[in-house]
Amino acid sequence: MNYVDVRGTRIRFHETGDPAAPPVILLHGIGRSLEDWWPQHELLGAEYRVISLDMPGFGLSQRMPSPTTLPVLAEGVWASLDTLGETRPVHLMGNSLGGAVSMEMLSSTPERVSTLTLVNSAGFGKEVTIALRMLAVPGLGRQMLRRIDRWTAPRVERNLFADRAMVTRERIEMAIKIARQPDFAPVYLEIARALGGFRGVAAAWRTDLLDRVSPHVKPTMIIWGDRDMILPCTHMAAAQAAFPHARSHLFPRTGHMPQIERPTEFASLVKPILAEVAA
Repeated sequence: MNYVDVRGTRIRFHETGDPAAPPVILLHGIGRSLEDWWPQHELLGAEYRVISLDMPGFGLSQRMPSPTTLPVLAEGVWASLDTLGETRPVHLMGNSLGGAVSMEMLSSTPERVSTLTLVNSAGFGKEVTIALRMLAVPGLGRQMLRRIDRWTAPRVERNLFADRAMVTRERIEMAIKIARQPDFAPVYLEIARALGGFRGVAAAWRTDLLDRVSPHVKPTMIIWGDRDMILPCTHMAAAQAAFPHARSHLFPRTGHMPQIERPTEFASLVKPILAEVAA
């Protein structure tokens, strides 16, 4: 795994494929890391330059100096790509929070986006797992995040997948390692509280973001798992309404991260839309 210095912040990234090939950028969800995209490197790397990042303050990356918000994360990703020498239009793929960050990136810098793939994306509904809503309770959120250990981490991981076999020792160990990073709890709480509270995901930022994205029509794919326990698949209808030009697919018997629970099928779905645009 590699690190790059981005304006004084250490950002972790993984890259596969030909650097001259069209760039595909993979963004993970809240509290997660680039490991959530690992299979797609092999599946897409033969045709594309594939870059996954630990977004600032998540995974093993350091945080940005400013409080963590969607614009700060979006700017952090753009700055990371600039540092890596990738200034061409990119194919953006975002899972969960990464989907909201991808939309923020599109709204702020549309000329740098070729296609948009939203995977069980935040931004389309109020409902969210009770665990995330409880983070808004003063004092409780930080206490919860400090308790991610070898007893609690398996339960957290099980909520992400329909197939319990996906809850491997490696994923549990990585979750514990991430939770022990000094920036983990502060950044997690900052973005969670910026986006919602105990009553769920706030409507104001969702409406604002979708209003800003709507003028920038790009080839778009919307993907969901029908057993998502984090962001329910009922949000998919709102995503389809917000992106009426988009293609969409609902995976059966699949949880919050189809890109690793259904890796081969996922890659087969996204390759046609990537091929439509010459980067």
